[in-house]
Amino acid sequence: MGIKPRVYVTVRHSKRPHSVSSPYIQNCFADMDVSGSVYINSQIPSSSGLGSSAAVTVATLCAINDEFQLEKTREEIANMAFEIERKVQKGRASPTDTTVSTYGGIVLIKGTSRRRLPPENLHLVIGDTLISHNTSQMVEQVSELRKKHPEIVDHILDAIEGVSLNAIHHLNNPKELGRYMDLNQALLEALGVGHPALTRLVLAARSAGAFGAKLTGAGGGGCMVAVCPKGLKYRVAEAIEACNARAIVTCIDIEGARKEKNV
Repeated sequence: MGIKPRVYVTVRHSKRPHSVSSPYIQNCFADMDVSGSVYINSQIPSSSGLGSSAAVTVATLCAINDEFQLEKTREEIANMAFEIERKVQKGRASPTDTTVSTYGGIVLIKGTSRRRLPPENLHLVIGDTLISHNTSQMVEQVSELRKKHPEIVDHILDAIEGVSLNAIHHLNNPKELGRYMDLNQALLEALGVGHPALTRLVLAARSAGAFGAKLTGAGGGGCMVAVCPKGLKYRVAEAIEACNARAIVTCIDIEGARKEKNV
């Protein structure tokens, strides 16, 4: 699902473009076959499990598309962003983050199908452990565990899929959704992608009244997310910050990529 914090990207046609170190941005300009300068202002912490690389990639492609009047469709932007992520992450990327960054709202992705689900007014609190993680490394770790113990890991992955597919039928019931988030967290920890700091934040959020909480992204650090009663979201945020973490009180953003009016 898309959340309110955003990445703002401005692209300008330039005869002397700035050099950029990000392989995501480099590939955006290369795939669009243009040259220009780029300016980025991000509200999303990087390497935290919030899809910052996907947001930067989608926003950069959209800014290039607008500045150079390339007339790419939203679907083409989403597909290009996914291919760039897959290239940079050596084949380990998922279309989830780039699709959600492009379209906003809640998106169910299974195999090659992408289905947008009805928006829900969920009250969310993000907890950032301030510990960066490496998505490729965590994916590789799970892959190695699966090779060693397929009879265990395959059942855990099937259970995670079952939890997720059942949870989407309760998006309008935050209390029930929270129970599925807690189940999912337990299964993710069984896969070995948890982290002591994440566990502290998850438990703190639940103790402060959250309906449920789980890590988000690849794990091993980064962020967790809690779904909360409206009246308790700031108490949950305070509980997270008491654990020396950063809290972000937010909700679902249904808009996706957009051109800012003041740019």
